[in-house]
Amino acid sequence: MRIAIIGQQAFGKSVLEAFLARGDDVAGVFCAPEKPGARPDPLRVAAEEHGLRLFQLPNLKSQAAEGALRALDVDLAVMAYVLQFAPQAFVNIPRHGTIQYHPSLLPAYRGPSSINWPIIKGDSHTGLTIFRPTDGLDEGPVILQKTVEIGENDTLGTVYFDRLFPLGVDAMLEAADLVVAGRHVETVQDENAASYEGWCRDAEARIGWNAHLDAIHNLIRGCDPAPGAWTTVLGEKVRLFESRRHPVRRFGDVQGKPGEIAAIGEQTVHVTVQGGTIELGKVRTEAGQKLTAAAFAKSHGLSVGDRLESEARQLQAAAGE
Repeated sequence: MRIAIIGQQAFGKSVLEAFLARGDDVAGVFCAPEKPGARPDPLRVAAEEHGLRLFQLPNLKSQAAEGALRALDVDLAVMAYVLQFAPQAFVNIPRHGTIQYHPSLLPAYRGPSSINWPIIKGDSHTGLTIFRPTDGLDEGPVILQKTVEIGENDTLGTVYFDRLFPLGVDAMLEAADLVVAGRHVETVQDENAASYEGWCRDAEARIGWNAHLDAIHNLIRGCDPAPGAWTTVLGEKVRLFESRRHPVRRFGDVQGKPGEIAAIGEQTVHVTVQGGTIELGKVRTEAGQKLTAAAFAKSHGLSVGDRLESEARQLQAAAGE
């Protein structure tokens, strides 16, 4: 088939290379312009290495974007990790239209951080969807879905890189074949089952030590490796990784107050929370240094009974309140 790839970053590159590897004709590649000082976009680099026609347009709503796609005369456009809005006047140009990848089981978790949120909310599974893009955010009819399990200690990184990324590349090939052959079925999304979640950024990744064990564990692993769930220690903002939960059977078995260090081992640190203790494996400092939680505790003179305080507490202490 003759296709156009629209996307960016590592996923876009892998989708491009998968179509090329099986002999499809990639007529052109669209990717967003890179910001000054940003790392080279892997999709852009791959397109140039393969000698493909490359379009880096500021948006896909322009006459220039429509004209470029129309001139390519493709059977199908494939959207692989696209943050630019693509209007219907653009996506309907190819003979068989356009398909798009989204890393959740639509209509659940529409939005930009759809891998983080199922983990943060404690879901036992998630998945991916290949669908028809419409003018609504992730609202188009579904062509193909794949489900993956979320284990107790899975992180954003393991769910995406080990499962949703490789499975998504294969799903794009499968969906493209179904659509071009006219063997696909388009299922309208059930709006009664729809949910939308916004970005998972620093405001959402802040740890509240009074929360329950499960909620804190899920937040840390749902933000691992990015953006990194965080707290403050001695006035320094630190991000926490490699969480393990250790529940207790009875309320009275919890020793210490929420946020207090319960134990320091050779590599890890245990913190008391409601329902048990959280074991932390790694910490990243404000300066970007990543080290074991135990090494961080030692370097900052922390000991059992010390409390990992919230930013608000630090500001109150500094103000003498």
